[in-house]
Amino acid sequence: MASSSKANLTDEDEEEEEEVEHFDDFTLASSWERFISEIEATCRQWFADGPKNLLEKGAVHLDSSSKIYKVKSDLKDAAKIYSMEYYFEINNNGNIADWNCTLHDLQLCFGVKEFLVISPQSASGVVLDAPEASKLLSAVAIALSNCSSFWPVFVPVHNPSRKAFIGIQNMGTVFTRRFEADRIGSQVPIKFMHLEGLYELFVSKFAYSALDHPVHLFKVHLIMKLTYRTLPNDDEDDGIQDADAENAASETMPGGGNHSRKHWDDDCPWSEWYSAEDPVKGFDLVSTWSEKVVESSLEMAEMENSSPHEAEKWILTPNLSPNLDSSKGERIGFASQLQLLVSALDMSFEAQFMEDFVSVENPGSDNLKSSMVIPPPTVLDRVLKDLLIEGPQFPDFSKGEHKSSRAIKGAPVESLFAQFCLHSLWFGNCNIRAIAVLWIEFVREIRWYWEESQPLPKMPASGSIDLATCLIHQKLQMLAICIEKKRELNEEFQDCLGSNDDVFAHMEDIQDGEESTSFHAKTQGFDGKRDSPLILEGFDGSKTATSKLSTNSQDVYSADKSTSDSKRRGSAGPVGSMKLLNSCQSLHAPFTQNAPLMTEDMHEERLRAVEAFGDSFNFSAQLERETLSSDMSAFKAANPDAVFEDFIRWHSPGDWENDGSEADGLSKNLTEAMKDDWPPRGQLSGRMSGHGNLWRKIWNDAPSLPAYEQKPLLDPNREGEKILHYLETVRPHQLLEQMVCTAFRASADTLNLTNFGSLKQMSTKMDQLYLTMASTLRPLQANLLCGNSETIQDLRRLCVVFEHVEKLLTLAASLCRKFIPAPRVYEAIFSDYYDFYLPTMGMGSADVDVQKEFDMKLQLRVNEREVVSNMFTPPTANQSWRKVLSMGNLLNGHEPIRREVIFSKRDSSNDHHYAAGTRRGTHMNYQQEIETYRMYICGTSNDLRVALSITSYD
Repeated sequence: MASSSKANLTDEDEEEEEEVEHFDDFTLASSWERFISEIEATCRQWFADGPKNLLEKGAVHLDSSSKIYKVKSDLKDAAKIYSMEYYFEINNNGNIADWNCTLHDLQLCFGVKEFLVISPQSASGVVLDAPEASKLLSAVAIALSNCSSFWPVFVPVHNPSRKAFIGIQNMGTVFTRRFEADRIGSQVPIKFMHLEGLYELFVSKFAYSALDHPVHLFKVHLIMKLTYRTLPNDDEDDGIQDADAENAASETMPGGGNHSRKHWDDDCPWSEWYSAEDPVKGFDLVSTWSEKVVESSLEMAEMENSSPHEAEKWILTPNLSPNLDSSKGERIGFASQLQLLVSALDMSFEAQFMEDFVSVENPGSDNLKSSMVIPPPTVLDRVLKDLLIEGPQFPDFSKGEHKSSRAIKGAPVESLFAQFCLHSLWFGNCNIRAIAVLWIEFVREIRWYWEESQPLPKMPASGSIDLATCLIHQKLQMLAICIEKKRELNEEFQDCLGSNDDVFAHMEDIQDGEESTSFHAKTQGFDGKRDSPLILEGFDGSKTATSKLSTNSQDVYSADKSTSDSKRRGSAGPVGSMKLLNSCQSLHAPFTQNAPLMTEDMHEERLRAVEAFGDSFNFSAQLERETLSSDMSAFKAANPDAVFEDFIRWHSPGDWENDGSEADGLSKNLTEAMKDDWPPRGQLSGRMSGHGNLWRKIWNDAPSLPAYEQKPLLDPNREGEKILHYLETVRPHQLLEQMVCTAFRASADTLNLTNFGSLKQMSTKMDQLYLTMASTLRPLQANLLCGNSETIQDLRRLCVVFEHVEKLLTLAASLCRKFIPAPRVYEAIFSDYYDFYLPTMGMGSADVDVQKEFDMKLQLRVNEREVVSNMFTPPTANQSWRKVLSMGNLLNGHEPIRREVIFSKRDSSNDHHYAAGTRRGTHMNYQQEIETYRMYICGTSNDLRVALSITSYD
């Protein structure tokens, strides 16, 4: 008994103990309460840190706004993880209703400044369950209330495409604001496409019934923003229409092609070589209406019919091509082709002659053939025809030249070799094989011009050799002069064959003593052909060059007529009052031949010879022997009684030493000169009077021949063949070096012709480009390049710099032509983009975010609105089929692409049921009016988004 009762007691005690162990302690926090506590702790930390400390702790800047930052924290509730984000601004003094500032989407929708967003970490990022959304919103609201924080909080709900939110904001102990936003993505009711229907939608939120709409006049505050967009330049329908027109034209006209289509840059200087993409794709125009009060739907209907010109502000935003950023897309232009030309230069060291790159016997030709394509013969013929087309007889190479262009040792842009280089950039994608084929055929055509004595196109056939240009241009210029000399000799030979009788008649006249007439005829022929223009070259070194052929000398010449004068030949007239030493007759200056032309390599060869043999006077005379002998022969013919000392007095006055009496006699008349002692007291200089002087030996050997009877100093046949031999055997790397220099210079000179208005930044960039090119190309000009030189890498970097400048120039040209009547607009847009693009060019601050999209908003002046309005050309028939006009406020037939409206209703805090909260007294400072209802509407003809906020009294 006792044991059994004891056992029963034990069982009862165990049951009581089990009941005690399973006792529910309701003082412990639930998971939801712990979730609220975690939210509260996070919010208190953010609130205590403040914006400045949050930035130091790694707050993220939003790309969509220049002012907004956010911090993020992960929270866990049971099995789910949520992300809570706090959005804030550094300067929290802005106006939310200001359309010009870049706002966050929720700021614009609900008129808030700083706010919280809590969302699940899921694929959709939204809360799909309505009870869960309400619970989540309540949790954050309780946490914020515990913190005494007035931050609004939002929860994304429904489908992500709807951009739907619900939210709440505690505004103290009196008011609470609730938020809701949703979107209709298709099939918008027609009523809501018009301002009248949107107004009634807003009024329905606070009117007791639909019957109150026409009876009561509700004062609703309204601000509106309309966004218009110009038609894109590359509109698809326009492209189809143009393509159809081109196809029709090509069927009726052979070789039609794409020449009939009008591009935006057809009148730009680069259009001859390529068509650039318009960097300005279009413009967005934002017109904003200032706040007004409406009281009926009729006023809304009238507002919908108003013109955008009635808006308070017009704000212009350019839509630029993404290819302006070098990191996006491939852009075709001079810079891209110059990159290929530099690659060809790098490969040019692999062969000795240009023929090796196309020869089948070259062991490396198979690799070249597989990787580099040569255009078909028809393309080659077309290029050569365009290259060798007859240009102006006297081309003006200085046209369009930049002031620093001549610092680059290339060829002028209009010259033959420069045009060859520019054609090479686009021939066969500028590979080395294509360049070799084009060069070989080009030299063959040059030889044909030489053999047929035809004028060389795009090259002057007269003048001196421009040693500031590249060697090939010098050779071609000299070849053009040789061809002209060769033609003159052929014409003279034909004239001699056809007029032997006239020649004999002239010889008889000379024998009869009528040489004055025949001399005139000879000098006229000499002046008009081979030695044109005839200059008194002997005067160049004279001390009295300003008065050689004065009126006094003419009197002396007339008074000094003698038997000896009848023997003069090739005289250009007396030289002042100078007289011959032996005969006391007037000293005459002869017509002389022009000095032989020399290219840069010929000058260098002479300098090397001087350096090798020393700088002796006799050796210098030996180098100039032919020219010196020609001058002495002409002097003897013009002055039959002259001696060597007379030639020195005329040709090299510095080598004649006298007492100055003859110099004084230059200013006296003939009578006074005859009274002086004769011959004048003087002597040759030491170098001229020395034993074995070469000048005297040349004088003794020189015959008495006028210039027109002498052998030409320039042998056009010999020099022409030497030039062609150089062109045919030039080393590939030497050719490519000169091509690179000329291509850079010609490309820059072509771009320099662009009209970009008064943009100082662009002018400065062009100046810097020329200086950079001159510095980088200097090793090529001095023939210091080798196969593995670092100069190749410098040239590639130069191409990148050239590309940057070319892009900016294209943008400047596009903006200038669009805003010619409004220069302030294109100057402001270009200046902003220049500052934005500067870091990309390697010249800006290192901490600038170059990945950010260019976003500029320019407020237009009243006088600039008409220029922008004209850009909205009325849509054509093929452009208007895509959508039916369903919205008002048309601008030249264009409806807005987006309409944004903010309705608001305000109630006074006095004499109203809201005033009760004010009388109770709170720590909030209420204004005279409270925004009780606010609705943000953003929509188009097939899209509508509505965000509503309501302030209620608790």
